[in-house]
Amino acid sequence: SVHYRGSEGTQGFQEAVLVQRPDKARLETLTLLGAILIVTVNADQIAGFHPREGLYLRGKSSKENLFRYTRIPLELHEMTRLLIGLPPVKNSADWQITGSSLYRELNGQGKEIVVFDLTREVPIRWYRLGSDGSPELSAAFDDFSSTPAGLFPAKITLEAQPQKRSLEIVYQEPEVNVEIAPALFVQEKPASAQEVPIEALGR
Repeated sequence: SVHYRGSEGTQGFQEAVLVQRPDKARLETLTLLGAILIVTVNADQIAGFHPREGLYLRGKSSKENLFRYTRIPLELHEMTRLLIGLPPVKNSADWQITGSSLYRELNGQGKEIVVFDLTREVPIRWYRLGSDGSPELSAAFDDFSSTPAGLFPAKITLEAQPQKRSLEIVYQEPEVNVEIAPALFVQEKPASAQEVPIEALGR
């Protein structure tokens, strides 16, 4: 279940989420009558199909186009990490340790911080700070449950503080490290659908 809050108002809906790191995702917005939106994204293309309206939108895979559909202000490789319960950060050698946290400077443009629960050895908070030290993005990972791959956070909350946006995802029945057919991350235009430029979604 997904709950979004922003300047456009609030929304709540059910979503089926398939993720394959680092650059593939499929999101289906569901109702009792079936999917009302299917979004697929890979390294090359993002596509959205609106079955009720018979509309098909596609564009290059970019942070801007990804935001049009997901309202998540992250690059694709960052979003796929977030959706599987990991902080959307790079593995690099410049991380430093302080207490129960790791932090790294972002070339003078701010800082990233990851906070861990040392007892369970899992990340529970992530922050991206601007050059003035104010928070730009943050994520919280909660409600951990055991899976064959280890602890998984059933609840993920992303906040974009300057824009006053938040996205809360609560997973039900997560399956981790399963095989997913590559074809599920690609959508061709249905013969009966009308194609519309993805820019029609605005920003």
